[in-house]
Amino acid sequence: MTQTYNLFINGQFVPAESGETFESINPYNGESIARFARGGKADIHKAVQAARVAFDEGPWPRMSGEERGQYIRALGEKISDSSKALLPLEVADSGSTIRKVQGDLWLSSNQLKYFSKLASRTMERQLEDLSKPGVSNNYTVREPIGVCGQIIPWNFPLMMAIWKLGPALAAGCTLVLKPAEETPVSAMELAKMIAEIGIPPGVVNIVTGFGEEAGAPLVNHPDVDKIAFTGSTEIGRKIMCDASAGMKRVTLECGGKSANIILEDADPEIAIDGSLYGAFFHAGQCCTAGTRLLLPESKKDEYLERLVEKARQIRLGDPMDKGTDMGPLVSKKQQERVLGYIDKGKAEGAKVLVGGGRPTGAETENGFFVEPTIFGDVDNSMTIAQEEIFGPVLSVITYKTEADAVRIANESMYGLAGAVWSRDTDRAVNMAKQLRTGTVWINEYHLVSERAPFGGYKQSGLGRELGPESLHEYTEIKHIHVDELGSREKKFWYDTVVKPGNLVKS
Repeated sequence: MTQTYNLFINGQFVPAESGETFESINPYNGESIARFARGGKADIHKAVQAARVAFDEGPWPRMSGEERGQYIRALGEKISDSSKALLPLEVADSGSTIRKVQGDLWLSSNQLKYFSKLASRTMERQLEDLSKPGVSNNYTVREPIGVCGQIIPWNFPLMMAIWKLGPALAAGCTLVLKPAEETPVSAMELAKMIAEIGIPPGVVNIVTGFGEEAGAPLVNHPDVDKIAFTGSTEIGRKIMCDASAGMKRVTLECGGKSANIILEDADPEIAIDGSLYGAFFHAGQCCTAGTRLLLPESKKDEYLERLVEKARQIRLGDPMDKGTDMGPLVSKKQQERVLGYIDKGKAEGAKVLVGGGRPTGAETENGFFVEPTIFGDVDNSMTIAQEEIFGPVLSVITYKTEADAVRIANESMYGLAGAVWSRDTDRAVNMAKQLRTGTVWINEYHLVSERAPFGGYKQSGLGRELGPESLHEYTEIKHIHVDELGSREKKFWYDTVVKPGNLVKS
């Protein structure tokens, strides 16, 4: 019998008000994994009200940071202890390879441990340049924003939930999380852990459902103080507009079309392997994916030959097999979307050097696979070079000079990540500083740390996740001025407003 997951509202697992459910499908074989309550507007309202009461009247925002940190750390330990059970669920739900999910589980646990420490950091800062003994004491305090609506994508289901939950809980906020309808399993398993470790009811609420039915009501609910979203730029723009009606605080981590630049003096071995990893990790379903590879014209043929040769060796198959390099895309819809972009690339004159379609063979016949695809003869103005494909499609663009490479890299509405490959670190760093993007790796790709801020320039988003900056995104800052003069005659306004003979008689 297929398992059914209910919504997690106010510490309880409850069915949707409508009684409706939906299925999550394994993208490797098309089989149903489980059924989920199909949350809607009424369920979102209940969840937001639970979060509102938990924030306004409950203990969570009034606890010390150390106390909240203990709960957050316990959740991280719970993930670590439950990793064997979580592993096949996350693989089946997302199509991620077992090697990727092993890393995601380890990172998720570690990230929560970091956020537990972040919760204990002082939220006050003395304004020494403004304060003066005997005159006034000035300092700022950071206070939790309130109720947060959090909407996460399907490419890193568990880890994206942690990126949202961690800083919000550390800051003292309460929240309603809506996972992607394609990959809701890990969020609901997380709900079980939250209930088991005893985080107070209403602090974390998780509602599964579809964007228009659950996500939109969450964004538009008047009792939500902040929206945190990771997903497409198109949806991010709509959320920004909708949230503006209530002047909600917003953080948006949206799309990317990252430029991966190989300089003439790069080490070919590491640059080629790193570029393939940058483009094809998780079948290209990463917002940071290095999907525009910029090669110097003098090295183009040498690099393309080796890139194509190695791309042919990428093994597609069962994501539970540790020998598999690339699993399926998350859904039939996503597979068709990526194949549509490949057709568009061909139509616009780009040349398929390898891949370009569905793979053949028994190992992939029932899954939503697309071959690792490399396009040559790509102009930066082409659709495949400007729009986020979110699949295993790499566009190779050549450049003449380093200034030319920087110009091409920055000619994009996106600015999330990128990389520079060179034996000369100073040279690479100089180029990195010219790129209008939130993260630049030098001789590396896809390394993201919970201790460093992550986010984008331009239409790749607003605000930052991870690092101490993530905590600030969930707080309001307040200036407190404490008078130390002690006498009304010493007030700066006494002589101008209320001196004897003016408004107030002594």
